Amino acid sequence: MAEEALPNIPNLRVAQLLFELQTTNNDKDQGEELLTLVKQDSMAPLYKQVCSVAGVEVDEDVLNDMNKANEENTTKLKNAIQDAEENEGEIEICDAVRAHAEHFCRIGDKEKALEHLRTLFEKSVSVGSRLDVIFTVLRIGFFFNDSDVIKQNIEKADALMDEGGDWERRNRLKVYKGFNCLRMREFSDCAKLFLETVSTFTCTELMSYNSFIGLTVLVSVLTLNRPELAKKVVKGPEIQQALHELPLHKAFLMSFYNGSYADFFQALAEVETLLKKDFVLSRHFQFFVRELRIKAYQQLLQSYRSLTTASMASSFGVSEAFIDHELSRFIAAGRLNCKLDKVDGIIETTRPDEKNAKYSDTIKKGDMLLNRLQKLSQAVVHT
Repeated sequence: MAEEALPNIPNLRVAQLLFELQTTNNDKDQGEELLTLVKQDSMAPLYKQVCSVAGVEVDEDVLNDMNKANEENTTKLKNAIQDAEENEGEIEICDAVRAHAEHFCRIGDKEKALEHLRTLFEKSVSVGSRLDVIFTVLRIGFFFNDSDVIKQNIEKADALMDEGGDWERRNRLKVYKGFNCLRMREFSDCAKLFLETVSTFTCTELMSYNSFIGLTVLVSVLTLNRPELAKKVVKGPEIQQALHELPLHKAFLMSFYNGSYADFFQALAEVETLLKKDFVLSRHFQFFVRELRIKAYQQLLQSYRSLTTASMASSFGVSEAFIDHELSRFIAAGRLNCKLDKVDGIIETTRPDEKNAKYSDTIKKGDMLLNRLQKLSQAVVHT
């Protein structure tokens, strides 16, 4: 049996548009779209904030109409709960409570939504129904960027899964956890979770399938090694099919994989623009872009024992001064295994001894642990 889609509440498109208008120059079309969505769902709690961000005056008549409609709907839903409690069974009562909670989710009233969702969670009997409540709470957390709500409910969902969550909801939880990993800059975990759900994605209440594939491509290029990238992304049939509708992401992926670094840098510049506008990834765009540049440099340098700065600059379609500055910075930070001869304009690559590096790292961590144990033992003796 096909899984029933979850309602798109709260509408994360509102959060995205609100972020874009707050961080970029006011866009008239975006402002109009945002106001349309707010009026459509009677989001009275957010209306004044949206008007301020969109640069328009608050229409008191519109606000009063939304408040009136919300009050009437609340009264109607309360009566439905009372009627269900007096005349119906547990299933009908849960349905009525759910409709009441979803009403507050839809209009953007965070506190009341969470309060009524807690009531719904307590009244729900099956694991599946309780998980659906948690998914709604998580979307509220994403909408309002509430890390505590998200963390608590992911832990609660994991505990419920151990009690016997079904396969479809298990996959849905992976997508939600992956989305949270994006927020937390845990890109490796995000790539793993997203790649596991490419063929089973149904979370259209969270994002569109194309958006999901686009994010999967971005985090995969950043975190996967070359063989994994080839197997799971470049040759992944579902991803390749979706990339026909995502030309930028396709150019980004294939230019990196094929070593077309000038094209990759051009695509990366466009990706950077997208990241700056994204309400989830904007806080990470500098880290994301820097790490991708380092990875591209590493991939090129692995193919040579030495090369000129002029040759490397030509490969990336940038100036020698830019490459000189980039390499100097990343070599000094220990991110690139090479030496730069600025006089002769030569870059010499060095091959790190992985076994010795791991041994040195283990010794270093062991020394740190011993020092901490000594300090702890001294503290215990003195007490």
